[in-house]
Parts: sequence; structure tokens; C-alpha cells
Amino acid sequence: MGAKIKKINSPTIFIILGVTGDLAQRKIIPALFNLYKENMLPEKFRMVGFSRRDWDKNQFNTYLNKVVAKRCGRVPKKIMDKFLAHSQFEKGFFEDQQCYHYLDETLKKVAIEIGVCTNKLFHLAVPPSMNEMIFKNLAKSKLTKPCGGTFGWTRVIVEKPFGHNLKTAEMLDRLLRKLYKEEQIFRIDHYLGKETLQNILAFRFANTLFEPVWNKEYVERIEIKLHEKALVAERGAFYDETGALRDIGQNHMMQTLALITMEDPGTLETGVIRKARAEVLKALEPIKRKNLAQQVRRGQYQGFLENPEIQKNSKTETYFTLQAHINNKRWKGVPIILEAGKGLKKDSKKISIYFKERSTCVCDIATNQHLQNVLEFNISPKEGISLQFWTKKSGFTMEVERREFSFNYRKSSTKNHPHDAYEQLLFDAMRGDQTLFASTDEVVAAWKFITPILEHWHAVPLQKYEQGSAQIGAKTFN
Repeated sequence: MGAKIKKINSPTIFIILGVTGDLAQRKIIPALFNLYKENMLPEKFRMVGFSRRDWDKNQFNTYLNKVVAKRCGRVPKKIMDKFLAHSQFEKGFFEDQQCYHYLDETLKKVAIEIGVCTNKLFHLAVPPSMNEMIFKNLAKSKLTKPCGGTFGWTRVIVEKPFGHNLKTAEMLDRLLRKLYKEEQIFRIDHYLGKETLQNILAFRFANTLFEPVWNKEYVERIEIKLHEKALVAERGAFYDETGALRDIGQNHMMQTLALITMEDPGTLETGVIRKARAEVLKALEPIKRKNLAQQVRRGQYQGFLENPEIQKNSKTETYFTLQAHINNKRWKGVPIILEAGKGLKKDSKKISIYFKERSTCVCDIATNQHLQNVLEFNISPKEGISLQFWTKKSGFTMEVERREFSFNYRKSSTKNHPHDAYEQLLFDAMRGDQTLFASTDEVVAAWKFITPILEHWHAVPLQKYEQGSAQIGAKTFN
């Protein structure tokens, strides 16, 4: 991750397994198009879409046109035509081994057209339950073998959640390690690609201002809140099987928590940063069953069961909040509140660091006035950082009032506009940079904390809340 980002020059084929799915439409295809438009992809680049649809090249082009127009806005026809010229479609079924051989033949033809041995990057844009079958079929068909012996790399991108619990995550990891080398595996959690989360490391370790007070002596509590206005919509079947804690808690929440609380890695070296994230996750104190009622709450928005893809008696949560603690020298005793949900009043995803109040103040304090500094990392919708502090009011008294320092990416004067998280991550995967991808140790540590909660999930009452709730709390639930 040097200061100068070099364009990838080696010929690369990007294969999207599940190209007609929701994830491919919302994230992957738009990200690839934007990278292409910004000239960040290799000159000899191809995208191959794999799906069960009975499409020809023209039908696939029509589909790509619609996806790009919806997600990227109006695009000059000349640029779109060039992008389409780099794309092609392969019909196939994930469970049919023969289809992988057909895909292999297609990729060989593409390599011949390009005229040189090519890299292959497989992105599994499929439900997590299909991962194991696809991994095995890719290996059996030898699709993951380099095209020319030691020339041309092959990599796989795996979407979260990585497994369904600790046991299945470990089983999946053993399978991956059996079929692929660790440097071939890219476990993607798009939160790690967000500008604000990446900026946490720079903010903490490039400045001397906050790190000395970034500990239990000065921090009262930490809150990580990922609120979404949207309902589960077309993700009903997936969400009913997964739930908020698996969908958000095991990955987005854990990675965000790790970045906020990890020790200084002292370097940008990939292995060192990933190890530092894993170490703090390993230090999370398990929540015992007897403490679930005090530390964990879950809810389901009213109307969730009306989704045709949801089981009518579903007990799946669309909201959760839990209180975590890290058992290490820096953070022992500091409560970390994790909260996420759908069907809330507005989209608001942020991290708040509440510093302890001073015992004294050379000022006049109004009744019920709490002089507390709060540092916020706003993840979305407005990416940025803000700090609440106190200053003297103008006038003859020493009364104080709250002020704010703030920084917003979109309003900053920098020439480099923030990239979408998927653009960053797909570009890094092609470069072979695993810094922003979860390691095996991180995944296992996260599941070791989350799985015991899931095993006793039935012991936590599932409470209903109205869609559009502004605040989650005892009064919000019925």
C-alpha cells in the first residue's frame, strides 16, 4: 500500500459466479465499470459472467447496460461500448460439474484471444450456502490452476458471512486451505474498504493528539451503530436464514471494533496489520448465558413476516444491540456498545468515542450540563470525522458551550474523490494486497465471540418495533 498506486498491467480475467444476482448488480459490476472508466484495470482485461440464464452476448450486453445506467448514471456510449467489448457471458449451473469444464474452455479461448497467459480472479457472488460446492467444483475442474505453470496467478474472492457459526467457519477454512494457498484467498468484507474505516488507522497512528488518551483511563465508552432505513426487501430468503447478528455483527461490527481498538501495528505491512486486528478480537470477553439478558437485546420490525420470502413464524432478528468488553491492558472495563438494525428512521452508521468528563472545570457549568468530549467517525451517509469540544461563550461570564471540529470527505479540497468500497477491494484483490481482507484468525476470533450468543439466541426475547423507529430503547419496543 504505497503512496503511488500503479495500474495493474498483467492480463486478467475477472469471473463473476452469480453475475445476475443482487450483489453483482448493486456492487460488483458498477465497481468494475468505474475502475475501467478510470483506467485502473489492465489494458488486456476481460469480465466473464457465469449464470444459469439462457442468454447470448446481446442479452448480456443489454443487462450490463441496465445495471450500469441504474448504478452509475448516464455513461457516454463510447465508453460503455468499450466496456461491453471486454465482457462476455457463460451459461452454467453451480451444481453441474460439466459446466465448469465449459467455463474452463471459455477462459482458455479468451486467453488465446488476448495472446498471453492470463490471471484469473473468481468472485463468488452467491449465497454462502453454495460456497463449499463451488469451491470443490472449481478445484476439480482445475480452473484454479495457473494457465502457464508458474505464470499467471489465480485467486478467489469469498463474500461474508464466512460460515454460519464457528464450526462451519472452521470447516470452510479447512476446505479452502486444502484447495488453495492462503495468498489466493480474499475474504471480502466491504466495510474494510470504506474510506472512514481506512482513515481510522491514519487518524490514530499518524497524529500524536489522541493515541495517548485512547485507553481505559480516558475513554468512558465506545459505541458502534449501524442503522439502516431499508427493509430486507428482495434479500428476504437470505436474511431469514442469516439474521442481523450474522449478517452485520460477525463481520462489519467485528472489523470496525478491531480497527478502533487494535494496537499500533507500526507498519503498513499486511501481515502485521491483520495480526493486530486478530489479536484484539481474540481478547473479547465471551458473553455468558447468565448475562445475556443484561448485555444483549434483539428485535424484529413490524411487517417483516409479510415478506413472501420469510417464514410466517420466523424468529429472525432484524435488530440487535449488545455490550462487549475487551480483556486487555488498554481496554479492560470499557463498555463497547454494538448496535445494528433495519427498518429504522434513517441511515446512520457511525462510531462514537465518549471520553470521560473532567472532575473539575475552570468555567461556569449550567444545571445538567455534561462537559464530555465525543469523537465520531461517520461511516455513512456522510463520510467524515467530527469532534465535540467546549469553549467559553462570548460575554462577561465563564459559561461554556459545545462546538465542533469536523471533516467531510465530499467537501474536502483533495483532488482524489472517495472510491466506493468495492472499487478499492476489487482493485486490491487484483494487486494481491490482502490488507483490507479478513484473515483466518480474524474470522475465527469473531465467530468465537458471536457463536455462544447465537447458541442461546432463543433465551433473548424477540421484541417487535415499528418501522421508522428513531431510537432503539426500552420505549421503542412493544
